[in-house]
Amino acid sequence: MACSKFCISLFSPLGSRLQILHCLQKLWQISSESMKVFNDPIHGHIELHPLLVRFIDTPQFQRLRHIKQLGGTYLVFPGASHNRFEHSIGVGYLAGCLVQALNERQPELLITKQDFLCVQIAGLCHDLGHGPFSHMFDGMFIPKVRPGEKWKHEMASVQMFDHLVRVNGLEEVMVRHGLTLPDDLIFIKEQIAGPLDNSVLNSSWPYKGRPMEKSFLYEIVANKRNGIDVDKWDYFARDCYHLGIQNNFDYQRFLKFARVCEVRGKKHICTRDKEVGNLYDMFHTRNCLHRRAYQHKVGNIIETMITEAFIKADPHIQIQGSSGRIFTISSAIDDMEAYTKLTGLHLCSFGQSVTEKLLAWAKEVASSKPSGTDANLTAEDFVVSVIHMDYGMKEKNPINNVHFYCKNDPTKAIKIRKKQVSKLLPEHFAEQLIRVYCKKTDDKSLEAAKKYFVQWCMDRNFTKPQARLCNFVTIQTYLVL
Repeated sequence: MACSKFCISLFSPLGSRLQILHCLQKLWQISSESMKVFNDPIHGHIELHPLLVRFIDTPQFQRLRHIKQLGGTYLVFPGASHNRFEHSIGVGYLAGCLVQALNERQPELLITKQDFLCVQIAGLCHDLGHGPFSHMFDGMFIPKVRPGEKWKHEMASVQMFDHLVRVNGLEEVMVRHGLTLPDDLIFIKEQIAGPLDNSVLNSSWPYKGRPMEKSFLYEIVANKRNGIDVDKWDYFARDCYHLGIQNNFDYQRFLKFARVCEVRGKKHICTRDKEVGNLYDMFHTRNCLHRRAYQHKVGNIIETMITEAFIKADPHIQIQGSSGRIFTISSAIDDMEAYTKLTGLHLCSFGQSVTEKLLAWAKEVASSKPSGTDANLTAEDFVVSVIHMDYGMKEKNPINNVHFYCKNDPTKAIKIRKKQVSKLLPEHFAEQLIRVYCKKTDDKSLEAAKKYFVQWCMDRNFTKPQARLCNFVTIQTYLVL
């Protein structure tokens, strides 16, 4: 009789059939295994699947407890001493929240338990490859000691993920929890770093972990299309909390309106048309965080000094890696066993063309001695730093890559242009900030350094620089891209 009723229901109206499908889909959410509860200052009491806890309990993940989320910024903002460990847990949790919201709202997407776990694991492991002081390591230190090395922390995250799974015997654990290998391993790594096979980048679908009908899953952890992803949601909330800066973006509201629509054969995560203003606020918040904290002038010079200390220490620090081989700070990125031991705590306890351009500019500044200036400054007295400020997609407006839907037709994806939103929105979405620091701290040298830089800006037709004098000189000018 039960089977008969079920068969009859298959011929019932579409709404009823979708409701049945929704009930069937919810079966994957039911688990006899107890969830682990974490008390997080940002998201409250959160529950994580036992498989995720197995990843968290590895030495490779625990290493993130000693990697500063904001690098040297904590030396300027006393509260910003949080680490990549708690951020990664937050991203894994939010990844699950977004998948869950889409599954409940659209059961026809056929999101599986395997999809759910893989997206959460990707969120959890997306920052495994960060080095000491986070972006300072791959943005300042590595380009100086290994010029020409195209190394990014996303690449190291994939390598560390493979290492973590192998040395901790997690393949068997993943299979026991219903994952399919190697497809799910590939899917997790693709979410972190994008397509793994460069030979298929120009194809219509460059991913191998999931088919094109699951394309929306690649927009959750690291959204390459428009930058709206759970990684940003967590670090906006977490960094603002620790920095003491107001966060104007509420990810909970985005979760309420997120749904998947088809655009030119691919499924993308969309939001309501009325949310366009909130998304502009989100990217404005990102820009404010960079301007007020991430690129703070004092924090920038502190990280420059730390980088110089790393460079001097590099030949002398010895880290044992695989097969007993010895690595330095800069070569540890080539061996994940050695890299696992490389943290900010470890060190505290004891782009080639870009670098060359900055060194050349320092020489130019030193040669721009204005008339009437007695102090003689050399290129070694100056540090030139170029800060890029944008909305996340360089000079492009990221909202142009966001799709929306209207209340009267939630299945149709539309775009909303800037002029339809407000005339007060920015005309440009990127600029460069050039900062020059003087290493000499006596008053005569500081005043001379200011004049040197003003003369250099005049020679290059840059905007008039702003000068801020303290125990070192920071002089900066803006270039709108």
